[in-house]
Amino acid sequence: MTVAKMGSIVVALVAAMWLGPGADSADAQQASGSEARQAAPAAPLPFPIRLPDGFRIQLVSRMIPGARFLAVAPNGDVLVSLVGRGSVVAIRPGDPVDAPPLVVASDLERPNGLAFRGSDLYIATWSGVVLIPDYPRGIGSPRPLFSDLPHNADHNARALALAPDGGIFVSSGSDCNICLERDRRLATVMRYEADGSGGRIFASGLRNASGLAFDAEGRLWAVVNQRDNLEPDHRDLPPDELDLVREGADYGWPFAYPDRGGVRRANPEFPGSATSSFVPADFGFQAHSAPLQAAFYTGGGFPSSYRGSLFVAFHGSWNRDPPTGYKVVVVRFAGGKPASVEDFAVGWLAGGQVLGRPVGVAFSATGELYVSDDHGYLFKIVYSP
Repeated sequence: MTVAKMGSIVVALVAAMWLGPGADSADAQQASGSEARQAAPAAPLPFPIRLPDGFRIQLVSRMIPGARFLAVAPNGDVLVSLVGRGSVVAIRPGDPVDAPPLVVASDLERPNGLAFRGSDLYIATWSGVVLIPDYPRGIGSPRPLFSDLPHNADHNARALALAPDGGIFVSSGSDCNICLERDRRLATVMRYEADGSGGRIFASGLRNASGLAFDAEGRLWAVVNQRDNLEPDHRDLPPDELDLVREGADYGWPFAYPDRGGVRRANPEFPGSATSSFVPADFGFQAHSAPLQAAFYTGGGFPSSYRGSLFVAFHGSWNRDPPTGYKVVVVRFAGGKPASVEDFAVGWLAGGQVLGRPVGVAFSATGELYVSDDHGYLFKIVYSP
């Protein structure tokens, strides 16, 4: 028996145990947390996290080491991708923080980006996208939509966003820190039709569009991790960026980087590059912050002043001195454009010591913000003045 086959059987068995023999859809909803569950006593936080006035944070799980991106199912389950383990798991509201997560899919190829369209769960893998229809009933039966994306050495954790018109958008990161790409589909955002057909380059020159999100107007935005080792100002150049992803646009990679004003400057490895045709960055973050998942706040639960703002997990720098990032920030918009950024949740970096690394952010239908930490934690942030 192959490892993949064995993994599929394990997933199916776990799903059957979870749903119970002969469970109907109502039973499934109840088992997966859509019905009221008795709240467990609040578990202590692993370290202090500071929030704006009126917000509070709760530890939901400490059983997901390597946690990456998030999506919240219609029934309230929080889906978590585990790139290094090749799996996606679910945390059910009300379960104790030490409860083992439910395995939703396994034997996947570097799963990262997650998104729901109705009750259908889409998972971005190294090669493409797989679909679990009718979650949670479809647990154990993922099917590939497409698998034609090129493998690469670096930046191979793909982000995913689903367009209002049915399109599927997937990031395709660069193969390196700074180089000419061996495949023109690298350092791009790709677009596919709803059925997985018609894959094409939507926008290019994006070194690593590590997080994708649609705003309330249906516009696609990307947070982009920029290069390392740009001298002489390695600490503060180039900024990581937030870009409105425009069809057919070229954002300059690898020939150019954004300066502090967003204008593209020639990378020293490609002197004399004509940068005037490249689209400027729409907004810059502190260099080496490593923005990952991003999510727009469009619902209720938080104060109305946050509506339309973009929440971004800063994974944190790996070689900057002093380190930067390790927090969740909120980007405020004015006139449809990003205008400012402010700290929202901080505490993962204290006194120069790294206590955790935020990765994923996702809102529930009722307005709670979930945050994953690749040290194994899942947090929930609510507004409760």
